Amino acid sequence: MDTTFQLIAIILYLLGMIGIGLYGYKRTTNLDDYMLGGRKLNSLTSALSAGASDMSQWLLMGLPGAIYVSGLVEAWIAIGLLIGAWLNWIFVAPRLRAYTEVSNNSITIPSFLDSRFKNNSKILRIVSGIIILVYFTFYVSSGMVAGGIFFQSSFDYSYHTGLIIVALVTITYTFIGGFLAVSFTDVVQGTMMFLALLLVPIIGVFATGGFGETTSTIQSVDPALMSLFATATASGIISSLAWGLGYFGQPHIIIRFMAISSVKETKNARRIGIGWMLLSLLGAVATALVGVAYFTQNPDVTLTDPEAVFIALGQVFFHPFIAGLMLAAVLAAIMSTVSSQLLVTASALVEDIYKAVLRTDASQKQLVSLSRIAVLAVSIIALIFAWQQNDTILGLVSFAWAGFGAAFGPVILLALYWKKFTGQGALWGMIVGAVTVFVWGSSNLSGYLYEIVPGFLLCLIVGIVVSNMTYKPNPEIDREFNEALEIVNNETK
Repeated sequence: MDTTFQLIAIILYLLGMIGIGLYGYKRTTNLDDYMLGGRKLNSLTSALSAGASDMSQWLLMGLPGAIYVSGLVEAWIAIGLLIGAWLNWIFVAPRLRAYTEVSNNSITIPSFLDSRFKNNSKILRIVSGIIILVYFTFYVSSGMVAGGIFFQSSFDYSYHTGLIIVALVTITYTFIGGFLAVSFTDVVQGTMMFLALLLVPIIGVFATGGFGETTSTIQSVDPALMSLFATATASGIISSLAWGLGYFGQPHIIIRFMAISSVKETKNARRIGIGWMLLSLLGAVATALVGVAYFTQNPDVTLTDPEAVFIALGQVFFHPFIAGLMLAAVLAAIMSTVSSQLLVTASALVEDIYKAVLRTDASQKQLVSLSRIAVLAVSIIALIFAWQQNDTILGLVSFAWAGFGAAFGPVILLALYWKKFTGQGALWGMIVGAVTVFVWGSSNLSGYLYEIVPGFLLCLIVGIVVSNMTYKPNPEIDREFNEALEIVNNETK
């Protein structure tokens, strides 16, 4: 009976997501709509869409699992992310919104970079599109892995059955409705994640005897679990805080800045987004600690996978139907990120490689159709990569996060804030950043320092040095840069 109620809740959620996909389909008429929603998102939708796309399964599974095992020392990642997200909304959101519209109404990050530097060689657009394809394969795979673990932990389905269910539903609404469907589902999914992460630890504290008893139980297991510093190292703290650097280069997040209706709306969106993120992260941390207390007090109840601690507590604390909605929140976290990543990857294939290089005269109808085919193709590849479960969710996410942060983060910041930044500087900085992450992350060095740190720094240094060597004045670049800056100044007064 318990499983029946939970399945009903899951099915209702999945049907709702497909329904939103159909709604998005009716409002999609061209590639701009399919990839960017026509730049019409309000502040609430932009904020929750950015948050839900960002946090993903890591928020409900990866982070609680890490803290359950190692304690609050793992919360340094959350601190770094919160600071990074706040800085991203302040420094990137307003300028990127204005500049991408001024510069040839760019609808993807690669197309913006291509237009920003006016070199007309397309090489920068192609390389950035390839980087997106490579790293998003790992990122989307992490979502598929989380889907498999979810159904395995919740319903005793096989890991592969979970992969297929998550893939089919996510592909369906992304394939049909594009950016609008993804953004609207993100609002629903972000709200579900937020409420679930507040309810589980609040009910959990009562179930484990109140705040004092809960804390005492955790300390009886290991006092270090309640300390940010007890088992921390300097390099470990730096590596964890460095996750915040990744925000500046995450295509599936910063594209929300491009889609917001105006620069003025970014201020309100920032307040909503950071408030949502702060409470959600606190809820995830509290869920893990409550889990330590509960499973210590109830040794007859076993937790086979630390990354499923949120799922397990939801099933224990709530009526089966409510527990089913909690489970749907996990699915929401998984699917919100996967759908955003699929869309950005499809845009890299269609807008930044096919349209820019092979078929510049393709019609809007052809491009939308090809984008849907690209969503399907990328999904199949990611499913193949995820078929063999061989890494933790946090491991897959951290590698992809570092790749984007190091390859695109410094490039985006320099492109928005330094008029003399050149296409050659962007190209070589991007390549060095991406390669550094791949090499460093594949070696033993990653155990000492998170690969985003050397990757980000080398990309920044190379970008500045090469730009100083290759800069030539360009009146059109100067005009667009000044026009974007004027828009930001006028709308943020």
